[in-house]
Amino acid sequence: MEVDLHVHTNYSDGTESPDEVTAKAKAMGLGAIAITDHDTLEGIEPAIIAGRQHNLEIIPGIELGSQYQGQDVHILGYLVDAQDRELLARLSSIRSDRELRMENMVKKLQDLGFPINLDRVRAIAGIGSLGRPHLAAAMVETGRVKTMSEAFELYIGHGRPAYVPRARLTPAEAIHLIRACGGVAVLAHPGLLSDQAPLEELIDQLIKAGIAGLEAHHPAHDRELAGYYERLALRKGLIATGGSDYHGPERYAESRLGLVAVPYGVIEALKAKRACAS
Repeated sequence: MEVDLHVHTNYSDGTESPDEVTAKAKAMGLGAIAITDHDTLEGIEPAIIAGRQHNLEIIPGIELGSQYQGQDVHILGYLVDAQDRELLARLSSIRSDRELRMENMVKKLQDLGFPINLDRVRAIAGIGSLGRPHLAAAMVETGRVKTMSEAFELYIGHGRPAYVPRARLTPAEAIHLIRACGGVAVLAHPGLLSDQAPLEELIDQLIKAGIAGLEAHHPAHDRELAGYYERLALRKGLIATGGSDYHGPERYAESRLGLVAVPYGVIEALKAKRACAS
């Protein structure tokens, strides 16, 4: 039985509801999925309810953004307590920061002549926490850019004229938040790190902070790279996880739900790690 341990919903920057992704996963024959929305836990309870209806196991999770030596490092948290006060308080602060950042980016785009406003970006985000994909979608609507990719490449990507950095956790802070609420921390998609050279140095630092796994299998990793990360995880005593990083059919064609899946035994290993830590 296979499972997809990296799934986003419309509670962050995905395009489908928890019920939609759960029904789709069940129809595909997956044994379980992990809901890992960016910096929010709000999609977990709706997903668990949908999971009961569709007879599909839902792993409560989150994907926290952090920064290490100037590069973005994403930390996945599995089996988290979605009611944990410390985590919820920190996520509320992160959400406020996202709002302020979006205001500043919209202002920069307006100064560049874009007929765009924050209310429209909020409307596109809907129940989801504000992110650059929502801004990019609003930019496409103006006709000034043709695609969301073009919006990132020309205006809102790193170093572009309307880009505004946001406050980031350190990887150790992200790991602490996950572990403090009973979760198991995993380094997400290492193949997307901007600098591969210090990867083992980073992993050693993360191990000291309490990381338990490495996302070896991801759409950005070809077979050779996934094999390398599998071996690296084994050598470092980490759980090798995997998932599709699904955001919905309209968002990333290369990350179809279930495109990357791992055996159910990976969930068992995560549960065993959590039990040992508690």
